[in-house]
Amino acid sequence: MQVHNSVYPNQDQIRGFAEPGPEGPIYMLNLLKFKDRAEYPDGRESNLTGEQAYAIYAAEVSRLLTEFGGGVMFGASVERLVLGEVEELWDKVAIAMYPSRSAMLAMMQSPKMQEIAVHRAAGLAGQLNIETTGALGAWLSEPPATAEGRGER
Repeated sequence: MQVHNSVYPNQDQIRGFAEPGPEGPIYMLNLLKFKDRAEYPDGRESNLTGEQAYAIYAAEVSRLLTEFGGGVMFGASVERLVLGEVEELWDKVAIAMYPSRSAMLAMMQSPKMQEIAVHRAAGLAGQLNIETTGALGAWLSEPPATAEGRGER
């Protein structure tokens, strides 16, 4: 498995927001890798670390999420890899809930998001965003299918 951190989605990923999504909310798992020093796209001088610049963005996004019916569900620092192998770990993880894909897209396109995104770009070296559904999902609460339930004998 190859892993490629990005700061911006590619065209196929952007088009995915317009596709019909699952019923109910989506939960976006964010795996975040920060720059050592913030690098603002407009070239402004800054003494911030990448994590500090991203924290400015995160505080504003937390407020913006509520305006679009969502919210921050979880955030934590990454300590160590317990299972598997990767070249380098992410620095933090966060889970944000959006009521739908379309709500997330509307938030991403909002003027406020455009205004605060500069801090995200300044702080992130890259990230992975993974869309998930069924929080505390059906797969945890439904009994496993039996051979009889699948029509097998």
